[in-house]
Amino acid sequence: MKRLFNARALTLSLALAAALSAPMGVQAHRAWLLPSGTVFSGQDPWVSVDAAVSNDIFFADHNAGSLDQLVVTGPNGQPVQAENAAKGRYRSVFDVKLAQPGTYRIALVSDGLMASFKVGNETKRVRGSKAELAKAIPANATELRVTQASNRVETFVTSGKPTTDNLKPTGVGIELVPVTHPTDLVAGEAATFRFLDGGKPAAGYAVTVILAGKRYRSELGEMSLATDADGKVSIKWPAAGMYWLNVAPARPAGGPGGPGEGGGPGGAGGPGMARPDAGPAGTLEQPTRRSNYSVTLEVLPS
Repeated sequence: MKRLFNARALTLSLALAAALSAPMGVQAHRAWLLPSGTVFSGQDPWVSVDAAVSNDIFFADHNAGSLDQLVVTGPNGQPVQAENAAKGRYRSVFDVKLAQPGTYRIALVSDGLMASFKVGNETKRVRGSKAELAKAIPANATELRVTQASNRVETFVTSGKPTTDNLKPTGVGIELVPVTHPTDLVAGEAATFRFLDGGKPAAGYAVTVILAGKRYRSELGEMSLATDADGKVSIKWPAAGMYWLNVAPARPAGGPGGPGEGGGPGGAGGPGMARPDAGPAGTLEQPTRRSNYSVTLEVLPS
């Protein structure tokens, strides 16, 4: 099926793309999933999740985004249906029944091609598969730029004992591979995560960690880190609370778009694609590749 942008989809995609391409210093909008908790016990637990793109972390004030690309994976690796989904002006919400014991992966995931080009003086943008773009781009197109964008926004929730069976990497975009389990985090202790991009170690990637409550602090208070040659990063949590963690390829000093490829440390990392008309031009055969990742983690008191 041919997937050309309609006006609504284009508006959302460009809003997210602006967040993805802005430097950290001027970064405004970030995408996130905020669960009501990440560790549950007892009979028949449920988790409620907010989804939004906002100026301040975990304070919905910009755009509710879309749940079309929501993927919930149960402890056994099978898909789980989200329930009671609703979209408001500034946030979307949904519930997940934790029917099985173990760890659930809740994510907004996108991976696809997007192109911009000119026909005369008119700029056009399309997205879809390689074959779909080949049909949509006319022979007289100029200033062609093709981008393959892989973006993931996620969180992890555990009922009972943490498990890892469904946390294996898929080989698409940036992914977290737990060394420390993502729902077993304690204030004052260090956690180690490994990140892969396209199934390979995300070496030298920029990592930004922000504690909830930025709206009520005079300073952002972010931690700026980098992955090592194996894609690993160690984080010592200064306090309990909900954290937003973002990972993106580091750009060379002075490169466009800030320190993160496709978003940098402050990038939205959301399901929208990075703008194809920003950065180096790509082709259908060799598209410019952009990836971004963000996750919400809960750190418990010691």
